[in-house]
Amino acid sequence: MDDVSTAQVVVIGRVQGVFFRQTTKRKAQSLGLVGWVRNQSDGSVQLQATGPKGVVMQLIEWCRKGPATARVDELQVVWVDPPAPGWQFEIVS
Repeated sequence: MDDVSTAQVVVIGRVQGVFFRQTTKRKAQSLGLVGWVRNQSDGSVQLQATGPKGVVMQLIEWCRKGPATARVDELQVVWVDPPAPGWQFEIVS
């Protein structure tokens, strides 16, 4: 089994107003990941996902395209220390 890893991701492009947060939450939950996703004031979407590294990487790959109505121009990924256990995946403000 993979070690638990956490990625912080910034998704840049036409990613607000296209259900990016909602579909990211559903995708992360379907993968069994925990964390959060939120809109940023600059028009990007930021998320943090925790779980087995290979599974987190699956979510990152999904974010490269996102939902059908999105246009992803850039993805910035930083690996960070995992938070305390017990989270769910949620939309935050």
